[in-house]
Amino acid sequence: MSRSQRLLQLMQILRRHRYPITGAALASELGISLRSLYRDIVTLQEQGAKIEGEAGLGYVLQPGFNLPPLMFSEEEIEAIVLGFRWVAEHGDTHLAVAARDALAKIAAVLPGDLRHDLDTTALLIAPGQEISKNDEHLRLIRRAIRTEHKLDIRYLDQHGNASQRVIWPCALGFFDRVRVIVAWCELRQEFRHFRTDRIAQLCVMEQNLPRRRQALLKEWRILEGVKAQ
Repeated sequence: MSRSQRLLQLMQILRRHRYPITGAALASELGISLRSLYRDIVTLQEQGAKIEGEAGLGYVLQPGFNLPPLMFSEEEIEAIVLGFRWVAEHGDTHLAVAARDALAKIAAVLPGDLRHDLDTTALLIAPGQEISKNDEHLRLIRRAIRTEHKLDIRYLDQHGNASQRVIWPCALGFFDRVRVIVAWCELRQEFRHFRTDRIAQLCVMEQNLPRRRQALLKEWRILEGVKAQ
């Protein structure tokens, strides 16, 4: 690849890592020498990229520097379109509209040839089993997760028995047939999973979560053996 392509690829690798990554690992992924890697790091820093670190310790990209999204590869475009199409097909109405709007914004800033690739990609999303969208419930659940507020729900079990629960939502899982809230349940004093189609009533409470959402999600992942995405 050309050096400009390599610099863009280096930025993408750094964006993927929240924690410092060694120069050796970066050089290995790019297929270049450590000496070339160090030169590329200096070049990006001179162009304004907030890359912190040094040889032997690792590098991390700090927020505040963005390259225009005009250099997507063909596979990156396919991944973008496939992801947005999945959300448009399987998300609730609000997310579906947001996915289509976001894809249109990306298309608006792409060069003509890449825009053509985006419009003509042949990767399709097969329609799944029709499920209740619960648009308003899902909108409120996502808001509670974003703002870290408790939820008061009336929940029906598989036999239709109702119980009132106060939960601390930390994630919302989208599956082909159901959507599931990951939350700490005050009644059971443990993490529980709640199907959104079994929520009869829902209210976002004024109380904030006693613990940060990220900490709850990390604890749940450890307990369930789920890798971070």
